[in-house]
Amino acid sequence: MLIDDELLDEVSFRAVRNERLRMNFNLHDSLDAKAQRLLNALEPGTIVPIHRHCHTAETYILLRGKIKILLYDDKGNITETHLLIPRNGVYGVHIPAGQWHSLEVLANNSVIFEVKDGPYTPLAEEDLLQLTDK
Repeated sequence: MLIDDELLDEVSFRAVRNERLRMNFNLHDSLDAKAQRLLNALEPGTIVPIHRHCHTAETYILLRGKIKILLYDDKGNITETHLLIPRNGVYGVHIPAGQWHSLEVLANNSVIFEVKDGPYTPLAEEDLLQLTDK
């Protein structure tokens, strides 16, 4: 399979039409695969909750677009931000296991290549960080 503009355009087209404003294109054969590899097309306005993966690190490589990565402490305070812009030479981020994180999409047709250890496990309630008004 070739990962080219045609494929990225198709996945982005689906993301724009999806109510969540994002669309995965899995490159792994099953949810039980030991490596979860996927394209994730993201549009501005998509909501990615603050979450963590306790059993695996996660790597994002931005193929096109512009995304801000946000890292948090256990209390919901932002500890780091990283602006990914491939045309500026900033391509990706590696997020350690257990690190609270989210992202904000800043450009249309943004697509990341995402990798984490499998098998796929849905986020549990304890892996979603709920912010409270202070």
